[in-house]
Amino acid sequence: MPVTYYKTPVGICSITEEDGFISRVHILDEEHEPTPAETPLLKEVVKQMDEYFAGTRKVFDFPIKQAGTDFQQQVWQELLKIDYGTTISYNQQSQRMKSPLAIRAIASANGKNNLWVVVPCHRVIGSNGSLTGYAGGLWRKQWLLEHEAKIMGIGQTKLAF
Repeated sequence: MPVTYYKTPVGICSITEEDGFISRVHILDEEHEPTPAETPLLKEVVKQMDEYFAGTRKVFDFPIKQAGTDFQQQVWQELLKIDYGTTISYNQQSQRMKSPLAIRAIASANGKNNLWVVVPCHRVIGSNGSLTGYAGGLWRKQWLLEHEAKIMGIGQTKLAF
């Protein structure tokens, strides 16, 4: 499986290609030297990540596939529907999925998302507007939300209702 290490404004992330799909984009807490992308797909991902961080890309369109249960796949598909620069609460996500009693299971599935930034679990926040639960660290979640808000010219990320 080809892997490249890409430098973002919030640290190095590893990007893994598997069978013609991107299967993992993982932000690292430890230091790692960036490496050049060696396959056409990894080069495209790096290009799109550059565009996202430059504020010129709001949606990623390379092929993705991550391993997970049917329920996790449903949760991740719902995350892809959250517009750039917008946040929803875990409760809203459960309502959208017509599973209002599954908030904890949905939050757990969000936490198992292996496609950092690409499948935007950073856009899900607590019902009271607090930044909660983010595998990449809450400071990165805040940075990503502020980045998107700045690009959208909204000052702060808006909560979708």
